[in-house]
Amino acid sequence: MNKTETIEDFYKLKLNWMPQNLGKEMGHFNVFKLEDFVAKYAQCIPYSRKDFFKISLIIGKNRAHYADKTIDIDKQALIFSNPQIPYNWEYLQEEQSGYFCIFTEAFFNQFGNIKEYPVFKPGGNPVFLIEDEDLEPIKTIYLKICREIESDYLYKYDAIRALVLELIHLAQRMQPAEVFYTHQNAATRISSVFMELLERQFPIESPFQQMKFRSPTDFADQLAVHVNHLNRALKDITGKTTSQVIAERIAQEAKALLKHTDWQIAEISTCLGFEESPHFINFFKKHTQLTPKAFRSAQVV
Repeated sequence: MNKTETIEDFYKLKLNWMPQNLGKEMGHFNVFKLEDFVAKYAQCIPYSRKDFFKISLIIGKNRAHYADKTIDIDKQALIFSNPQIPYNWEYLQEEQSGYFCIFTEAFFNQFGNIKEYPVFKPGGNPVFLIEDEDLEPIKTIYLKICREIESDYLYKYDAIRALVLELIHLAQRMQPAEVFYTHQNAATRISSVFMELLERQFPIESPFQQMKFRSPTDFADQLAVHVNHLNRALKDITGKTTSQVIAERIAQEAKALLKHTDWQIAEISTCLGFEESPHFINFFKKHTQLTPKAFRSAQVV
């Protein structure tokens, strides 16, 4: 899985320029025409998460892959992306059009909690298929946003927030897109994204680096699936529980750190997410039948 795409990455990689006030402003917002991007990035976009929100009107045949579901778009759809949920995107035809807006959570500070809307909550369906008769009203909202952002109206960002909320409320009145996947395909996809998320935390290269996700619940939250769903998927594919897979990978990294670094055992314990060194020592002994000190001594020839 690729690292999280920041809003700075978005501008550098896709536009090769950076807004002058990015990082200095209290929240950021921008809007773009989709066709300006599709020609250059029409290949399948790999699984990734972003540190910003995105609302897209996509006109064209596409397929969206999430950890536990695949959604086909035959004509047009409104898609809500949030920083918590990784996904990848597959363009199924060359001709694509539409609009998308990006914004940070801080853009809505003091205007409500944007994450509380169902369209942005983990576990929901973020894709809403649009009937032909509903397409023009949605395009009109995006055109209004485009006009506002180019205007010199003093309160234009308040007007833009209102238009974004209009998009959200409009979508929430729609029926979410139907999900298409087989149980086996879903289990394979969940397992694959889980393993990539686990591996992304390694190798530990500094005593100041620390594992962020250690428990099955941590990973389930990141993948927006129930912890039992994640456990069943891994059991189907690997024959092991989520806890077993995580523990084996932590033990593997612990052995590598003991063998190849001179860090103190307490430092390694902290890096691997253990609150106290005795917990790490007991964990390591359970998985290797040796204490960390004995294992390290055995590596010295």
